[in-house]
Amino acid sequence: MYLSRLKMDISRRATREFLINHYQLHLAVYRAFPDAADGGPGRVLYRVDQSEQSAVLFVQSEKKPDWTKAEILCNGLLVSPECKLFSPNIQAGQTLFFYTRANPTIRQSSTGRRIGITNEADQLAWLKRKGEDGGFAVVGCQIMSDGVSCDDKGFEDKDKLRHFGVRFSGFLDVTDQEKFMKTLESGLGSSKGFGFGLLSLAPAR
Repeated sequence: MYLSRLKMDISRRATREFLINHYQLHLAVYRAFPDAADGGPGRVLYRVDQSEQSAVLFVQSEKKPDWTKAEILCNGLLVSPECKLFSPNIQAGQTLFFYTRANPTIRQSSTGRRIGITNEADQLAWLKRKGEDGGFAVVGCQIMSDGVSCDDKGFEDKDKLRHFGVRFSGFLDVTDQEKFMKTLESGLGSSKGFGFGLLSLAPAR
């Protein structure tokens, strides 16, 4: 896998528009990867971590990105993109700090549609279920709502893509190394192509 870090220049209007319009950001990120004719992009996960002073785009990818092809995105950066190989040595029984922005959802039995989970206790239960299937157990977790994002059709359009974001941070125990590596590679939850599901890790201290 590859990890990229792009420091965005939020003083630029175009950059601020990317941060608002998640569909356009999705298109910009995927320009750095092969299209279908060249084998496709492979698994791409990304997340924007933003404060009042800064915004950083983190990208995890199966294939090595060519950021020179994402010119419309890179024109709004403070410095050149950073990219490195990512081959973590993770073992069962290990405790890790984790951070992720996810789109916890539940499928309605009546319509089959997925809707966002808004209750904090239900969000934590969702994360623990993902852990049971994904090779980890949540030890401690803080939850912060990240609002609702939509595509470029606007809030008035009933057919717009609507995503409810939640940021989870805390500690996890790796219970199954093989399953956990698959979770790390494929991401957590739904809407991964729109800035959700990237799982960032660090050694527990």
